[in-house]
Amino acid sequence: MKKVSPLKKFAAAVSILVLLGIALVSIDFYHKAFTPYAGYDQPVVINIRQGESVGSIARLLDQEKVIAGYYYFRIYYRLFFNNASFKSGEYRFEQPMTMEQVIEKLHDGKVLLHKITIKEGMIIKEIGRYLEKQHKINGSDFINFALSPHLITKMDPNAPDLEGYLYPDTYMVHKGITAEQVVRLMVRKFRENFTHTMKWRAEELNLTVRQVITLASLIEKETASREERFLISSVFHNRLRIGMPMGCDPTIIYALKRDDKYTGKLGWAELKYDSPYNSRLHAGLPPGPICNPGYESIEAALYPENTKYLYFVAKDSRSHYFSENLNEHNRAVQKFIINRDRN
Repeated sequence: MKKVSPLKKFAAAVSILVLLGIALVSIDFYHKAFTPYAGYDQPVVINIRQGESVGSIARLLDQEKVIAGYYYFRIYYRLFFNNASFKSGEYRFEQPMTMEQVIEKLHDGKVLLHKITIKEGMIIKEIGRYLEKQHKINGSDFINFALSPHLITKMDPNAPDLEGYLYPDTYMVHKGITAEQVVRLMVRKFRENFTHTMKWRAEELNLTVRQVITLASLIEKETASREERFLISSVFHNRLRIGMPMGCDPTIIYALKRDDKYTGKLGWAELKYDSPYNSRLHAGLPPGPICNPGYESIEAALYPENTKYLYFVAKDSRSHYFSENLNEHNRAVQKFIINRDRN
């Protein structure tokens, strides 16, 4: 029987160990790459910055125990997803995922979204301040972008800015959204919601889009009641028809805010404030919207109730009394304003 040299025995043993090691590593790699994994106890949120490398992202995922191993992830990515790019933003991980699922999540940009709610009736400056205070979005940039009308010129060639066209709604946005992106998002939402039927109805009323939105902004600032919006709209339409001033005090407040002169009160001096927006001094609609109205006010501007009302006065914080003539209106003012103030 021929003896095997010690060197050959050693080489054979090394080979077996190497093959065994490769097999073990392969099994370990397969298990960690293809088996859903979550090394965390609570949901994890990671933030991927713009332009961050795959290696840096892999290290972050490994540190937060989203993946089972940094090097295995790099190998898996190289083998199966070498050309896949990852989108920046915040990502929330709350259940075990395979490496393929993690990569697809990052590639598809399934980021964590944050809620931004813009209320009806806000003006450009107010929206800018709100975004900066509540969402850390640059308010000055928002205002500057909103002061340029180019996003709405096709619908409103006379617009000097985007006042009236920043659609109030709840928006779900990713972290890091810029002020310009918010402006574009809001204008796009307006264009989507101002339908072809609305455009047709505006033409039927012989009103431009700008006039409709201006009228809607007046209605928005006068009442929060859906039912009363259509009645108030009828008053404004009736006044327009006979050339009567709108007499809408919110237009004066807007003029003062626009010029940074509003102190929170509206006395006789303010009512005489010299501005084209002062609808007590000037007949017809003001030059443009005095806020950003919601859908219901736009709808009311287009479909007023069929009435003969020319006046209204607040009965309380929620409702108004409507009158067809000045004598009736004066009696209502006496009852609901003067007598109430005396009491």
